[in-house]
Amino acid sequence: MTKDELLKSIAETGYNVGFGAKKHFATYDIVEKVPGFIGFLSLAFGIYALAFNGLSTKFLSASFIVLGVIGLYISPYEHNKSEYMSLGVKLTQLYNELGRLYRDAKSADDDDIENLAIKFAQLQNTYYESCLSKQILFSDWYAHYKFFWQHQVEWVDEQKKFKLFRDKIPLTFSIFIVFLFVSLIAWRVELLVHACQAVSP
Repeated sequence: MTKDELLKSIAETGYNVGFGAKKHFATYDIVEKVPGFIGFLSLAFGIYALAFNGLSTKFLSASFIVLGVIGLYISPYEHNKSEYMSLGVKLTQLYNELGRLYRDAKSADDDDIENLAIKFAQLQNTYYESCLSKQILFSDWYAHYKFFWQHQVEWVDEQKKFKLFRDKIPLTFSIFIVFLFVSLIAWRVELLVHACQAVSP
């Protein structure tokens, strides 16, 4: 393995490890915080619905049923949330070790590359043993934010050359935004058609 190949391999594994760490943290955050947020919203709107009759609508009732279903969806992850946290910490430590290895490889002589490649293989094996495959819905979107906007990724970017729409924004999020935009336009057009029909004789 050449020095350039080793640097590229370390950066690619660093991306997988760092993003994996953030995905575990994202699942932990969602499982930890969303049920409390749902409970707070339900209580607050329940109190306001007693004071304001306009809040006692079918739409709001249906919305809170949906929030209850979200709470039920999250509950199976509850008993594993500490494991998501501990694996997120372990993967972050591994990411930092890969960063040190990358910097060592950059300044290493050709004679040292073989020893660094052996150490890299050991770190890769540790990574493969340190992941949970089951992650909660939307953890991928949240992990993108946590990895690219909150984490130090310069040494990985040196090799990967991340692009905004190709890497930093999830594809499914982009598709969702386009779908939402098209739906809003269609809704506006439908409103205009109904308005024109209403005023025409």
